[in-house]
Parts: sequence; structure tokens; C-alpha cells
Amino acid sequence: MNEPVEILLVEDSPNDVELTLRAFTRQHLATRIQVARDGQEALDFIFGQGAYIGRDLSQQPKLILLDLKLPKVDGLDVLRAIKCNPLTQMIPVVVLTSSCVEHDIEESYQRGANSYLIKPVSYDQFMIQVNTLGSYWLQFNQNVVATPADELHLAK
Repeated sequence: MNEPVEILLVEDSPNDVELTLRAFTRQHLATRIQVARDGQEALDFIFGQGAYIGRDLSQQPKLILLDLKLPKVDGLDVLRAIKCNPLTQMIPVVVLTSSCVEHDIEESYQRGANSYLIKPVSYDQFMIQVNTLGSYWLQFNQNVVATPADELHLAK
């Protein structure tokens, strides 16, 4: 892959993957989306391990959409690993989950989540939510990105 991934979608539900990809495609918000179907695959992609050995780690996603209830490695553990590593800690992570449990919300923010969204049940509401979050995080938000020389600069 020559161009950097815009979004890493970490989601184990095939239906939710399809809905999210459809929403981003319909709104023309992101064309380069990498899907990780469990927590270990997400960590492998982010840190260039396993099947992703040799991936250019200077080309990190602009946004990570993270479900919490994942096989192999839990979403909260994935979040901790991302936010504890200087290479990845500045990547915005939006928890996009069906859990409305107060403990999950608190723990997500304590581990560095940039936002916590509960997936709507309604198809139309889900499409609106994904459109809104994609517009904000990919078009309006200013990200701080580490360059290979570890210098920080603003990037659109």
C-alpha cells in the first residue's frame, strides 16, 4: 500500500464493519480504511508486527475507531498500548461501541480515548453518527503528527 491509511477500524462484527464502511463511502470521507477484526490484529498493524512486519510505521492512521469488546485482545488493552507508546499516543482514538456501561466509559477516558460514542441501533442514526464523526476527525480537527525525526508539527 503506497498511500497511508486514513482510518483503522477495529471491529469484530461483520455487520458493523459493513455499515461503517458504507457510511464512509457514501459520505466520501475516507477511501483508505484498514479493518482489524480483533485486538491483536489491530496491535500488529499499528506496531508493524505479525502479518504487518515491514509496514512503514511513520504512516500511521489519522484516526482509529475502536470497539471495546474484541476477541484476542480487549479494546481497552489496545487503547492502553496505543496511548502508552510515544510513536502512537497522538493518534486520535474514538471508541465506537455498543457498551453504555459507565465503567467502560470512565476506563476508556482514563486510558486516553479522545471520544466515546455508543453505536445507535437505527441504521439512519448510525449513518448520521459516522458521517459526523468522520467529518470532524478527518476534515476539521487539527492533528499533531510525529515525523520520522520525532519532530511535532500540525498536519491537516
